[in-house]
Amino acid sequence: MHRTHSIDYAIVISGEIYALMDDGETLMRPGDVLVQRGTNHGWSNRSDAPALVAFVLIDAEPVSTGKA
Repeated sequence: MHRTHSIDYAIVISGEIYALMDDGETLMRPGDVLVQRGTNHGWSNRSDAPALVAFVLIDAEPVSTGKA
């Protein structure tokens, strides 16, 4: 798991991949798009086939987590 200080777009081109978040996971297939900002996340390819994903990261101010 990791967190970025950016607005992230993930576009699945081919294959399948799971988007992992603190509160669960979602299977993403070709044509699916994920938009996130400052969330703790990871990726998991659970198939034998490669997954091709295009990522666009746009610089942003860090999101406050509410923790000191």
